[in-house]
Amino acid sequence: MTIEKPLGSVIQGSLTKGLEVRLHPDVSVEEMRVGKFLVVRGKRSHFFCLLTDVSLGTSSLRIIANPPHPDDDFLQAILAGNSTYGTIELSPMLMLSREVSEREEEIIRVVGQQQQKVSKNNGKSAIASFQTQTNNSEIELLPVKTIPVHFSQVYEASERDFRIIFGWEDDPTRRNFAIGKPLDMDVPVCLDLDRFVERSNGVFGKSGTGKSFLTRLLLSGIIKKKAAVNLIFDMHSEYGWEAVSEGKQFSTVKGLRQLFPGQVEVYTLDPESSRRRGIKDAQELYLSYAQIEVEDIMLVQRELNLSEASIDNANILRSEFGSSWISQLLSMTNEEIQLFCDERRGHKGSIMALQRKLLRMDNLKYMRPNCPFNYVDRILQSLDAGKNVVVEFGSQSDMLSYMLVTNMITRRIHHAYVKKSENFLASKNPVDRPTQLVITIEEAHRFLDPAIVRSTIFGTIAREMRKYFVTLLIVDQRPSGIDAEVMSQVGTRITALLNDDKDIDAIFTGVSGGQSLRSVLSKLDSKQQALVLGHAVPMPVVVRTRPYDQTFYQEIGETDWTQQSDEKVLKAAALAKDDLGF
Repeated sequence: MTIEKPLGSVIQGSLTKGLEVRLHPDVSVEEMRVGKFLVVRGKRSHFFCLLTDVSLGTSSLRIIANPPHPDDDFLQAILAGNSTYGTIELSPMLMLSREVSEREEEIIRVVGQQQQKVSKNNGKSAIASFQTQTNNSEIELLPVKTIPVHFSQVYEASERDFRIIFGWEDDPTRRNFAIGKPLDMDVPVCLDLDRFVERSNGVFGKSGTGKSFLTRLLLSGIIKKKAAVNLIFDMHSEYGWEAVSEGKQFSTVKGLRQLFPGQVEVYTLDPESSRRRGIKDAQELYLSYAQIEVEDIMLVQRELNLSEASIDNANILRSEFGSSWISQLLSMTNEEIQLFCDERRGHKGSIMALQRKLLRMDNLKYMRPNCPFNYVDRILQSLDAGKNVVVEFGSQSDMLSYMLVTNMITRRIHHAYVKKSENFLASKNPVDRPTQLVITIEEAHRFLDPAIVRSTIFGTIAREMRKYFVTLLIVDQRPSGIDAEVMSQVGTRITALLNDDKDIDAIFTGVSGGQSLRSVLSKLDSKQQALVLGHAVPMPVVVRTRPYDQTFYQEIGETDWTQQSDEKVLKAAALAKDDLGF
């Protein structure tokens, strides 16, 4: 075995503030980067740590007052390491018994040798062998409740350390998915998808940092591993068939429909737009006035510029006319409105304003006075059949349409899942257990704003956690606009670069020790880097996210559709649709 070189020694620290490490003379401070994963080997335990700060130190103020000349290499070499030195701050995240760690090191070394001798297919059995042996060894990663002794040595994290903590993607006992690799190593960092989907999660980052690419990666992993079914509200038509890739040269990337044609259905609110973009089999989606509740109107109150008085009168109309209240309102004359107000104590001015502003819905392509059948039930049938559903908006991607449609559909699907969950709890029959559902929404702060979060179905789902087998995947560039209570319930947070202090503070809402991670988040690159923390990973880690490219298509797709013609893809999709009876 190769002898590892220690990087430095622990000189002081505390459990709450972290550890201070003085680097050894032969280690350059320039090699230390915020977000690096390091291991402190104490006498009884190994401590897995995240590097949170880097600084320079001197043993005498005289050196600072009279520094050596920049060209005086000899004097600088004399001072380096003793009189001038580098220090780093570490935040311990997990600890492991040293005896267990050394035993696992031998297991991994042997399995690693086996993998080098066998083919790729047999390599999977070697990985399974490692997992069996590590599971038999009963590795238990413990929360940090103490700190290492003075002068404990600090080492670079090895592949062994990453395997122990984050596991293997091919682990037969878990649904692991490699989201990326550490900044300075070629070893995958895996999410536990079973833990990921059981709580609501978030993908955050400022505009242009690749949130959509991160979201497609996560959704692809969930579909590939069959951890849940997905309902994706695709505001900008980026997840269904294909999307435009960022860069100087124009190029496109494949959407979920191309990667998983047998498992993904596309519904569209704008059929003409879908056909222009080459989606030949997207199913049309229409909604009727009878499906709109007052709660839906409350959500888009700002977009429609409605007063509180108009909302109050909408409730009066709903009580009088039931589900047909909008159709009745739009057909009423001034005299009929006056008569209604006299009989039901409504306010004529507010009702007329409500009528005038709801007329905007006549311009929405997907809205109908009446629908021949319930399209939301079709979506629910697809989800029940294990199909993942992408709802495309096309040209109907304004905030009025996006907020109205997502709330209407989600409220009905959640209601159906509540019934299913109650039946399952009554029968205790595994056959009745609902399939876990993940609902993906963009511009999440619009739905989860503190002022309206209690009147939206999304706030309800976020607070319920996994109670009814429905969770959220929220995608947003302004996490500070999301209600603090909801943010505290977000299980796993995958965060690209953020610059605003309020947004950074929001990311660490409800996170123990989040203050030490602020510097890590603020120092990320603007592309293809993210901080992953929360329920689906044992400890926070900075990753270089997995490329979404041809290699990924071949590794993740249900078949190599990248090499197939559009006709073959659509034929497979048609067969899948026949299975649903459409």
